[in-house]
Amino acid sequence: MDIKRSGTTPSSRGPAEWFTGAARLDPLFTAPAPARVAGAGVTFEPGARTAWHTHPLGQTLLVLSGSGRAQRWGGPIEEIRPGDVIWFPPGEKHWHGAAPTTAMSHLAIQEALDGRTVDWLEHVTDEQYAG
Repeated sequence: MDIKRSGTTPSSRGPAEWFTGAARLDPLFTAPAPARVAGAGVTFEPGARTAWHTHPLGQTLLVLSGSGRAQRWGGPIEEIRPGDVIWFPPGEKHWHGAAPTTAMSHLAIQEALDGRTVDWLEHVTDEQYAG
């Protein structure tokens, strides 16, 4: 058994290459091999969002607080709220973030394939975010 105590892993600002607006990343866990699951808490300030991206083995989001948005490539923007669980299948191009006037926090859980959990793509434009 391994207990990772709260507060032992520092928070960091979401890199500008991956996010538009202010986002805070809180790494929570990376399971040791042969397991390959990892999880992080992400908090988005109003209007903040990820860039378009994919996950080689998919991603699950659990919305904890606030109000947000998520969209898969070619699909409509979906409103997401506390208690919602969102699944993005492997390779599905998508983004997620806060609503325009409300912050949002979620847990992000994904598995690594060949050491990689995400492939970052282009930024979501203001026009795409506005729908």
